[in-house]
Amino acid sequence: MFKANGLYSRMTVGAVLLAAGAGSRLGGKPKSLLELGGVPLIMRQLVALSGAGVDEVVVVLGHHAQAIEAAIRHLPITLVHNPAPDEGQASSVRIGLQALSPRIDAVMVALADQPLITAQDITALISAYRKRGEKSMVVPRVSAADGSTAPGNPVMFDAALREQWLAGSADLTCRNWREKHPESVQWFETDNRHYRIDIDTPEDLERFAASTGHTLSWPQAYAGTKDVAA
Repeated sequence: MFKANGLYSRMTVGAVLLAAGAGSRLGGKPKSLLELGGVPLIMRQLVALSGAGVDEVVVVLGHHAQAIEAAIRHLPITLVHNPAPDEGQASSVRIGLQALSPRIDAVMVALADQPLITAQDITALISAYRKRGEKSMVVPRVSAADGSTAPGNPVMFDAALREQWLAGSADLTCRNWREKHPESVQWFETDNRHYRIDIDTPEDLERFAASTGHTLSWPQAYAGTKDVAA
């Protein structure tokens, strides 16, 4: 599933997919299992990474690990567990980086709760990374209709950064590093809102439905008596 195709055969890409959160702002439910068109968001991310030719994927689990693992363990991916997911995203990134094989040339860090990311979006990010010149990290920067911009996800960086982060401070994350090293960041300028949309709150669910015409729904085990996506 994650074999490289000819386009990427000269650069081995590994992805860390973060799915360790508690979903506390969504009633303590696993937001990566929210479904769009009957397909869990985490499965959509894995299909997108596969379709873009990513060579290796590590999924970092924490809260709700058993339920999420049951949905994806049949895939040729590496599953790792963060024993302390409440310590923040940096701890999950670190565990994911440790699990990637040493043959990786570039690393992508992705979120499991981005409903609109497609293989084409991942391919566009990889293409931007290939054109980065001497920069170490590529981050989507999404333009809004009012002219404002904001960073998005996934992000991609040289595998050498992985070694630096694992040897250094445990609190290093993609955001912290790019704020400390702006000269090493290549912004991928785009108006593609896919990179900006993720789901954290009931309000995010409502905005998603209003802006796309599609509803995210919980699988039956988590539906309860009230559908917060309605």
